[in-house]
Amino acid sequence: MSFLCRVQMPRYCSRFMVAPCKRTLGDVVPDHSYRVFRRCWRKLWHPGRPYTGSVTSSPDSEFSNSEMSTQSEKPFHTPVMVKEVLQFLDIKPGQVVLDLTFGAGGHSKAILQSVPGVTVVAADRDPTAFQMAQRLAEVYPGQVKPVLGRFSELNNLLPALGLGPGGVDATLLDAGCSSMQMDSAERGFSLSKDGPLDMRMDGDRYPDMPCAADVVNALDQQALVSVLAAYGEERHTRKIAAAIAQARSVYPIGRTLQLASIVAGAFPVSALYARRDRLQRPSHVATKTFQALRIFVNDELNELHAGLRVAQTLLRPKGRLCVLTFHSLEDRLTKRFLRGEDLAAPPRRSLRQRAKARLGLEGEEHEEEEENEEEEKGRESKYWVSLKKVIKPSEEEVQENPRARSAKLRTAVRR
Repeated sequence: MSFLCRVQMPRYCSRFMVAPCKRTLGDVVPDHSYRVFRRCWRKLWHPGRPYTGSVTSSPDSEFSNSEMSTQSEKPFHTPVMVKEVLQFLDIKPGQVVLDLTFGAGGHSKAILQSVPGVTVVAADRDPTAFQMAQRLAEVYPGQVKPVLGRFSELNNLLPALGLGPGGVDATLLDAGCSSMQMDSAERGFSLSKDGPLDMRMDGDRYPDMPCAADVVNALDQQALVSVLAAYGEERHTRKIAAAIAQARSVYPIGRTLQLASIVAGAFPVSALYARRDRLQRPSHVATKTFQALRIFVNDELNELHAGLRVAQTLLRPKGRLCVLTFHSLEDRLTKRFLRGEDLAAPPRRSLRQRAKARLGLEGEEHEEEEENEEEEKGRESKYWVSLKKVIKPSEEEVQENPRARSAKLRTAVRR
């Protein structure tokens, strides 16, 4: 079945089901990921699941709740590739800019400070980000229009602001998780800070929406394997899923460090930090597990595709789009969308990529993800003209902001 069809989630009488949270299970890229998403969510929403959704810590949790309150850190955010974004958006005074992921507002502030009279539509699904956008609107009266909603909801929200097809001059989409979400232990995104295993980008907007704790406690072992493989590109999926299944049979998994230690326990001590990030720093073995859960819980690939379609609809001819991605799944989806490829079809791969897949190296950091640009010539979209091949942050920026190390910027002009 093609993922482009519209499949509604069944109306189970579950504790987790509320009307605003019903998902339209379509448009996940690639098609294999759609099948994983549909199958696993059906299992998660099954009314016979005994797990209550509680995210209380276990008796063996490393930190108590009182200790956690003292360990909370003030969110800190450094926007990525600001100069490059401003350069390629090429915003003129008086134009309308759509910031699809406002976050902490770093890029929007730079736009407002650099271009006089510009109007920024600041959209985000996170209520905390929405409140920050409202405060920025007080600083720039009439120039900032905050919007609270997911990408998939914007087609219903933006017309109220007078935005229709062709009504936007430039669009920025900063995909993935924001620094302020990662830095807040209570949000449950970070494996280095103990907190409830939440990971919902919508915060408390939908209190009954399943969180990461529901996923690891309710999905069966094979479904966990599918989620980790599809969204974390993890090679040791069966080993990790078995460790999770064994641990939850003793006590529900409800804390971030609890899950991190369970995943680490599936590996020998020597392998705990054997992986390296792009700065050649030790990377915890649970990193990809946390990524997979976050993407699955927030339906990120569906939402990214929806955001790209919103940009395609609202941008005027010759309007510019900048997309920042932070892992290979996001970048691959964006690249194929801008090329006008059929996203229901398997992605085209170079000979080198096919050889790596046969050798089982497909999930290793995707350092070689940039295919030979010569192979990509001739692939043109009827909607987009790419301005430049993928752009990476400078070495100086990565040294100052290590979280920028995996960022990729793709730019295009609407035909």
